[in-house]
Amino acid sequence: MTIIREEHFIQSVADAFQFISFYHPKDYIDHLWEAYQKEESPAAKDAMAQILVNSRMAAEGHRPICQDTGIAIAFIRAGMDVRWDTRLSLEQLVNEGVRRAYTDKDNPLRASMLADPDGKRRSTGDNTPAVTHVELVPGDKVEVIVAAKGGGSENKSKFACLLPSDSIVDWVLGLVPTMGADWCPPGLLSLGIGGSPEKAMLIAKWGMMEPINIHQLRAKGPSTRGEELRLELYEKVNALGIGAQGLGGLTTVLDVKVSEYATHAASKPVALLPNCAATRHAHFTLDGSGPAQLDPPSLEDWPSITFDTSSSKRVNLDTLTKAEIATWKAGDRLLLNGKLLTGRDAAHKRMVDMMARGEKLPVDLTNRFIYYTGPVDAVREEVVGPAGPTTSSRMDKFVEPVMARTGLIGMVGKSERGPVAIEAIKKHGGVYCIAVGGAAYLVSKAIRASKVLAFQDLGMEAIREFEVRDMPVTVAVDSKGEAVHKTGPAQWRARIGKIPVAVA
Repeated sequence: MTIIREEHFIQSVADAFQFISFYHPKDYIDHLWEAYQKEESPAAKDAMAQILVNSRMAAEGHRPICQDTGIAIAFIRAGMDVRWDTRLSLEQLVNEGVRRAYTDKDNPLRASMLADPDGKRRSTGDNTPAVTHVELVPGDKVEVIVAAKGGGSENKSKFACLLPSDSIVDWVLGLVPTMGADWCPPGLLSLGIGGSPEKAMLIAKWGMMEPINIHQLRAKGPSTRGEELRLELYEKVNALGIGAQGLGGLTTVLDVKVSEYATHAASKPVALLPNCAATRHAHFTLDGSGPAQLDPPSLEDWPSITFDTSSSKRVNLDTLTKAEIATWKAGDRLLLNGKLLTGRDAAHKRMVDMMARGEKLPVDLTNRFIYYTGPVDAVREEVVGPAGPTTSSRMDKFVEPVMARTGLIGMVGKSERGPVAIEAIKKHGGVYCIAVGGAAYLVSKAIRASKVLAFQDLGMEAIREFEVRDMPVTVAVDSKGEAVHKTGPAQWRARIGKIPVAVA
């Protein structure tokens, strides 16, 4: 009889979450490298280069690929002949493994989980609880899949109860452009079709853990309706021209997954889940012989690639003026140098609330840039841990009051801005730049000093001041309101020409 011991299970879960924090699955690297070689859009190619370089750096340094080390998810298939040597529930065992992984002193991972989600939203401190799914199956082994899903991609999850006669292809093609770049493409899309609403979501999440194999499917040809749907959506989603980081290009998705389940005659529930450039999952099996052993990939699995900044313009943040900003164009590549502030959702809300009460802000924002990031804690000789950008649109409603009343002139974040933010940037002659989502460790190497200036109680959302040297960014919205996330995909959609371009 197989006996699974408490410590073996907990340590296996902890090791797996550490493993996926710094190792991309090899299939993702292989397919991203192939897409990079085929890419014709300079902006998208540059973004993919940063993701690939960052991936190797994270593997070498055993530090997170992305600062958003994710919500912890575990799928467990427990054999019904297994005996458990523990007084804890399976969910408690998973949580203990997550707690151990996320508080590891050598590679601490960011604790993003908040209790009281519609109230005070307090950090749980160790990224628990995980989201755990358990299935009892025949056998005497325990199969486990762990995954770490970032907030940017999770927030773009979609669900609908379609009519039986509705087209799933039309539904997906109507949705994907509205998702923007918040989910950090290129990644993959996973569809769950059928069952009940919650079952569709669950099988879609399960499906994204499968290997990336669209090219093998194209070579052999489809044999089921699900495989036909995969191939059609892969071609048509990429034909939208959204591209890496939403900058416009040939590759938006590396694969499309389709999972199906029987459903009611009156129903067609459909879930659409994206997986981002920080694709992170690991699979292991426990047979009672001890903790799982995960084999690290060889560094030879990563392509030899250099991130080229020779065409970028070096900028001094400490002497920057609106007049200089006015010369920048959407799509320009920059290297930021000097002092860069940080602040996310909670810090912006607190600042706006303080201004509404007539209180003085603790930080002078005049002629400053603010970076939307929540970094991982530093270890050893680091001044800061991985510090990639977070989704900027969450701060859109704060742009006008902050720019109007503080003198802030620039922002750095991830993906597109909405109309309200773009109008405020244009009105105040400011600028919005993007760093590459999924290149957090690479970005952190440009940060030479860091100190907390205000709101220390907000943890990773506190206002910090970074001293940066040659931090790579791209102008996404210039002072005239030109937005590269609008122009780039439109240009590439027209060039690809497989889907009619919608005229606004």
